[in-house]
Amino acid sequence: MDSSATPRASDAELANSLRALAMDAVEAAKSGHPGMPMGMAEIAVALWRRHLRHNPANTAWPGRDRFVVSNGHGSMLLYALLHLTGYDLPMEELQRFRQLGSKTPGHPEYGYAPGVETTTGPLGQGFANAVGMALAEKLLAAQFNRPGFDLVDHYTYVFMGDGCMMEGISHEAGALAGTLGLGKLIAFYDDNGISIDSDKGQIRFWYTDDVPKRFAAYNWHVIPNVDGHDVEAVDKAIRKAKREGKKGSKARPTLICCKTVIAKGAPKKANTGAAHGAPLGAQEVAATRAAIGWAHPPFEIPPAVRHAWDAREAGKKAEKRWNALLKKYAAQYPAEAAEFQRRSAGLLPEGFDETAKALVEDLTQKAETLATRKASQNTLEVLKPAMPELLGGSADLTGSNLTMAKVSRTVMPGVAEAGNHIFYGVREFGMCAIMNGIALHGGFVPYGGTFLVFSDYARNALRMAALMKIRVVYVFTHDSIGLGEDGPTHQPIEHAASLRLIPFMDVWRPCDTVETAVAWTAALRRKDGPTALLLSRQNVVFSKRSNAKDVERGGYVLSDAEGARAVIIATGSEVPLALAAQKLLRDSGLPVRVVSMPSTSVFDRQEANYRNSVLPRELPKVAVEAGVRDYWRKYVGLEGAVVGIDRFGESAPAGDVFKHFGFTAENVAQAVRSVFG
Repeated sequence: MDSSATPRASDAELANSLRALAMDAVEAAKSGHPGMPMGMAEIAVALWRRHLRHNPANTAWPGRDRFVVSNGHGSMLLYALLHLTGYDLPMEELQRFRQLGSKTPGHPEYGYAPGVETTTGPLGQGFANAVGMALAEKLLAAQFNRPGFDLVDHYTYVFMGDGCMMEGISHEAGALAGTLGLGKLIAFYDDNGISIDSDKGQIRFWYTDDVPKRFAAYNWHVIPNVDGHDVEAVDKAIRKAKREGKKGSKARPTLICCKTVIAKGAPKKANTGAAHGAPLGAQEVAATRAAIGWAHPPFEIPPAVRHAWDAREAGKKAEKRWNALLKKYAAQYPAEAAEFQRRSAGLLPEGFDETAKALVEDLTQKAETLATRKASQNTLEVLKPAMPELLGGSADLTGSNLTMAKVSRTVMPGVAEAGNHIFYGVREFGMCAIMNGIALHGGFVPYGGTFLVFSDYARNALRMAALMKIRVVYVFTHDSIGLGEDGPTHQPIEHAASLRLIPFMDVWRPCDTVETAVAWTAALRRKDGPTALLLSRQNVVFSKRSNAKDVERGGYVLSDAEGARAVIIATGSEVPLALAAQKLLRDSGLPVRVVSMPSTSVFDRQEANYRNSVLPRELPKVAVEAGVRDYWRKYVGLEGAVVGIDRFGESAPAGDVFKHFGFTAENVAQAVRSVFG
């Protein structure tokens, strides 16, 4: 990489360039976290200069290593690395750190700066994302690699700090990674002994875990007591970790425990909590420059250092070698190569639309009365064979969520064959964050199941998927008080409304087999965000409709009436109640329209003329859903009525619970009459 014409920069200079950019950018922004980038600089030099396989000119190269900064507050370390190694991230963007419209937000955000693999900041989730990426690599390798053709063969590296270790998700994700033997996963623990909540920042008063022993118990390969400021020591540890990754069925993920000093080089603020989340200050920045021998002005990188960091030529050559391998692979395995490229590009398989259309037509003809969770499984029986990238799973509720199909094969530790269904264990948060990593890696469309009420455990991972606008599908069953005897601890009340409030999250609560199938196909077609499917435990009567295509619009007229004087809006298992109330009202001389609204998210995106045609402004409206009432006021207004529930449920058979809380055709009919005064 270095030429004789350019002076060779030392590892110390490379590390100090990272320190300088971090403290300069934070100082310019008057906001940020300089301590971590300054403390992990030598670790970054060892990894990025000697091991990381990447091409700054192509961030979508499937053969690249993945790199995640789980301790995302240290984002300036990542931005400095991306800039220096040649990504399209000019110095001006570093100078605009944390400013409106910049590509360098306070925490790394997927889709802004090129080379950022995932959005991090909520501690521990980046680590779980990395577990998902490593799992995706392992499963893709099992599916596509052939003797002499290791097409899928890359590592996932992740930086993490004490905060990541304290978050419970590190246990959920770390334990599963060890069990599954994800040998291509290498984590670096920034063990600096510093946190925020004390004068000096020491964490011994509230964090005394023996991290190496903890991860060894997870079946990780642990390399303890590495000097994080010794590039050679870190390099040696990485080489050892990579050898562990080559042990096949006996491979384990590696944790490299690096002893570091936060804000290394700062005379007064190094090794203090003060350096964690605030600028060093002009005097300390100047003192640090003198202490580390960095005589250059802010945001200035000397040519020798810039040349040494530049990874563009090496990255170009690495991708060229991989492309040559892909070409030879395609000559011998043309079908597999085409499938690999399709899946890497995130494209739906040829014939998907025809398969989906035939499925809906078949379900319409059958008109079955089923629980929508069972309707979901039946849909998977059709879609999963047609879409092999579907990677399912459940948080220890597979038999209840019904996320397995006949073609499902369990992902097993120590088994070379590729699986397509993951038993995540009782780890809802870990499951959803790992699915985010799988989706970000590419090659799979992950879906995972649990009870809707337990979406609370996973809430922040759902939010992160929406923030990143990635394709992930959540199968949330037992979606209301209709689950019955398990009682209020398991009966969702506020959950449907709460999920609908997450920007870019599409929420579907289908009423029968057809709406369930349409919801699934919409989720799989969608590439700009996650989808939550809310599915019933109990059977739901099939609803006849004139045109199943209308379901795709999120809300539609299911049953109309000539001269309708009001509209009943319903979702999921309450749609049959609305239809029964419509009949009662018709018999009493009051014609009403019934609108099924399986997805308010999708309906709200329709053009105004369509929305108004479904919900005419002049007609009073009543909403029916076994959940909180307030959400529905945006459709029915203050003058309308909502048949809902604003308290926790009861333990009893589903039918008794529904009746107890007023979910009867008679009560819905009475609610309609009430809007006329």
